[in-house]
Amino acid sequence: MNNLPWLDPTRTQKLLDAASQRILIIDGAMGTMLQSYKLDEDGYRGARFCDGHDAHAHHGASCDLKGNNDLLSLTQPEIIKAVHTAYLDAGADLIETNTFNSTTISQADYHLEHLAYKLNREGARIARECCDAAEAKSPARPRFVIGVLGPTSRTASISPDVNNPGFRNVSFEELDTAYRDATRGLLDGGADVVMVETIFDTLNAKAALFAIQQEFARRGARVPIMISGTITDMSGRTLSGQTAEAFYYSMRHAQPLSIGLNCALGATELRAYIDALAQVADCRISAHPNAGLPNAFGEYDETPEQMAATIGEFATSGLVNFVGGCCGTTPAHIRAIAEAVRDANPHALPAKESLAA
Repeated sequence: MNNLPWLDPTRTQKLLDAASQRILIIDGAMGTMLQSYKLDEDGYRGARFCDGHDAHAHHGASCDLKGNNDLLSLTQPEIIKAVHTAYLDAGADLIETNTFNSTTISQADYHLEHLAYKLNREGARIARECCDAAEAKSPARPRFVIGVLGPTSRTASISPDVNNPGFRNVSFEELDTAYRDATRGLLDGGADVVMVETIFDTLNAKAALFAIQQEFARRGARVPIMISGTITDMSGRTLSGQTAEAFYYSMRHAQPLSIGLNCALGATELRAYIDALAQVADCRISAHPNAGLPNAFGEYDETPEQMAATIGEFATSGLVNFVGGCCGTTPAHIRAIAEAVRDANPHALPAKESLAA
């Protein structure tokens, strides 16, 4: 599938050129920022859902919608723009779309499956608008939209019923269908890259990669793929049981622009696993960890200075090409990280030609 042309050759070449010259900065957490707005149920619903159903379609939305952050791309787009702009102003080169849960599978929790495509399209369109505005102010520094495909709320590898180990609450085919619809929306909205992120189940990720490739084939063109897994605890493995190295070898067939890790752990705890990826991968390496481990209240205490010092060491040790933040991070964290890695060289690709080139 990688013999297909780039969907936007000029944009992709700008990204590849920038990544070869310096460490690029991914934005930080969306949820942390949205929590600061303290939106209530009415705030999440906006005018579109104010009377208990979707005013634009014959579908119900009678359950609570508070907490459905992706929905804000439709009901409160100015807030999403403000968050993206804050990260761009802090130094982000790549902005992640507000689409972590924008699949039919995850939106089914809110009875909003019919909005999945539109959430992805609008999430990408808003991010594209913000990146274009930032780039217009500094044309020498291009900004890029990462179209995010989250892990969904289900796992294809593990039974949710301890009494029935063979049971699965989602199939590969269902994941493929959901991810294909989401990918279509992201590309229609203007994403420069598609990232399969926070991967805790390799089979879910394989379904996402299959769906992406099928959408590329339908269009006759592709964009770069980024892949980011999550080490769920100090065992050093994903939820479906793989080490960082095994995870890479399961994913390398997609010939990604980068592979990396995000979420679950803070930067200090993540370092050994980023190092392991850097030792075996023949593509670029990404890291966007949490702001430390959550405290007893589920909050994140690591300051921008602490996190930047740790990620700065990632950079000076030659481990990374893309860095940013996940849960608990803010524009202040991203600004500090950008400053910490500014003069470091990006992780060097192996001597042989990169599969992502």
